[in-house]
Amino acid sequence: MSDDDRVEDGGNTSAPTGLDLMRAPFQPNQISKLPKPTRKQTDEVRANFKAGIRCKICGGWHHKDVVHLDYVGHAALTDRLLECDRLWNWEPVAFDDRGQPMLDQSGGMWIRLTVCGQTRLGYGHADGKKGGDAIKEVIGDALRNAAMRFGAALDLWHKGDLHDAATEEPETKEPESPATITEEQFMKLRDLAEKAGVTHEQICERVGAECLDQFPAGRFAAVAKGLQAKIDAAKTTSPDVDLDGDYIPH
Repeated sequence: MSDDDRVEDGGNTSAPTGLDLMRAPFQPNQISKLPKPTRKQTDEVRANFKAGIRCKICGGWHHKDVVHLDYVGHAALTDRLLECDRLWNWEPVAFDDRGQPMLDQSGGMWIRLTVCGQTRLGYGHADGKKGGDAIKEVIGDALRNAAMRFGAALDLWHKGDLHDAATEEPETKEPESPATITEEQFMKLRDLAEKAGVTHEQICERVGAECLDQFPAGRFAAVAKGLQAKIDAAKTTSPDVDLDGDYIPH
């Protein structure tokens, strides 16, 4: 924290401000619960409405065994941005010929988020929603993604402890592979899919994932390799490829 971001008061320092405040933990009342059903759970409820329950955690109707993820909603994040910088701003990376924010072929949008004079990129996607709700979801998702680059709610994005205690004993056994891909792998897979002309839904359907951020880590390498091969094959007008049994459809 810089000297400008601290206020001295009898030897004590005040709460963080500016960009340092972006990394401050969110209070429990600012954290929401997002249900993340598996494809099987979603199909069960679609086939039989009574297979679902009115959830006491999130208020939604879904399978009783659905896992909930902590996340910071649009309103809570906007409040944090205003606390950090009342002049914060975001803008799309690209505009279409009508002057409106441009969406990519997957329905997502890249944005620039500027806070305290610093600008960082973010990406948002509606994840299956349509109409006006989809646009609002894209914006909110992009803001959360870009704000994470400033450290906002980073502990919620990370599936584990960011900082281990110094006194903690090192792990002696082989670390287990994460159940789903990391944020970095998510972005790489998304970029490869866009270049290969393959939708997120097609990739997820191939491996039985509900959405791209639930893509199984164990299948990442083979699918990424298959997508890259498809991109390379397209340059030489070769037929579709099938590497390691992970065929990437059109």
